[in-house]
Amino acid sequence: MFNNDVTELLHIDYPIIQAPMAGGISTPKLVSSVSNHGGLGMIGAGYLNPAQTREQIREVKAWTSSHFGINLFVPTTFQLSEDKIQRANNALQPIRKKLKVEADHTAAITYESLIEIFNEQVDVVIDEKVPVCSFTFGLPSKEIIDRLKQHNIIVIGTATTVKEAIENEKAGMDIVVVQGSEAGGHRGTFMNEEKESLVGLMSLIPQVVDNIRLPVIAAGGIMDGRGLMAAFCLGTKGVQMGTAFLTCVESGAHEIHKEAILSSTEEQTVLTRAFSGKWARGINNKFTEDMQEHEASFPDFPIQNTLTRDIRKAASTQNNREYMSLWSGQSPRLAKNQTVEQLMTQLINEAFRVKNNF
Repeated sequence: MFNNDVTELLHIDYPIIQAPMAGGISTPKLVSSVSNHGGLGMIGAGYLNPAQTREQIREVKAWTSSHFGINLFVPTTFQLSEDKIQRANNALQPIRKKLKVEADHTAAITYESLIEIFNEQVDVVIDEKVPVCSFTFGLPSKEIIDRLKQHNIIVIGTATTVKEAIENEKAGMDIVVVQGSEAGGHRGTFMNEEKESLVGLMSLIPQVVDNIRLPVIAAGGIMDGRGLMAAFCLGTKGVQMGTAFLTCVESGAHEIHKEAILSSTEEQTVLTRAFSGKWARGINNKFTEDMQEHEASFPDFPIQNTLTRDIRKAASTQNNREYMSLWSGQSPRLAKNQTVEQLMTQLINEAFRVKNNF
């Protein structure tokens, strides 16, 4: 039932991909455990420098001989507005004072510096012979895609609309992940405004499948075997799951983050750009509520992400969930505190039960 184009291409037993969650959630232990149990573990390297990227790859290699992958953020241009930075700092200052952190007025980051890091990360991926490389927030250049393919690396893109999926196919991607509006964390949108691209997964899948020839992976709110089979029925070749793996024992997510998901309901997730300058879905807290009136004027990603970094770090250290970025998809009621092995076993067994009930 599970053998298809994707499982063959990725050399995995089950068409289940662990979403590459950047910021320390996708630990080498989580990535290797998913791969060791038949899925595809993915390193979230979006915030890593090249040296850290190489280190994580080598750690995963030490713990698994199975295929795994890595995800990179495609740098996008952004406006460096001193006025927006100042307004953001003014809005954030009361929170910094409450958490006793120094104001971070610096935003020493440029598009050119991000491109340099990105290119070096690509070099590391090739040098370390990582089998699979996926991309979020846009499409890499044809030159980079061709280089990766020349080294027999499978390339995967991300799309939130049919138009974006078509562009992934034109660019030469091997597989495309379609991200529904239910998905937790950052939106992968790169052609439209994020809020214009909030298409539900069950609507998005068949429209994408009908318009491209690439194998499609479904992402957004899938937590169990029922979601897996529903996605299959609509034409996908596999699923990518984030929140379900985030609450696993092997995940690097803060325990407060895990507990927040395990105790939340579907109506408690919201879209916010207050943490990073890019729209992302997470569990509502005091930070998202207090910043809602300001978020439209905040600087673009990654400037805003830099400005809130110390706040997020302090909140995490102080176990204060009200100022942490608690990324989550729209199905938190289905999350469980379990090992990767337990989750993978549950997914497969439930998928077979659903199939046998038809």
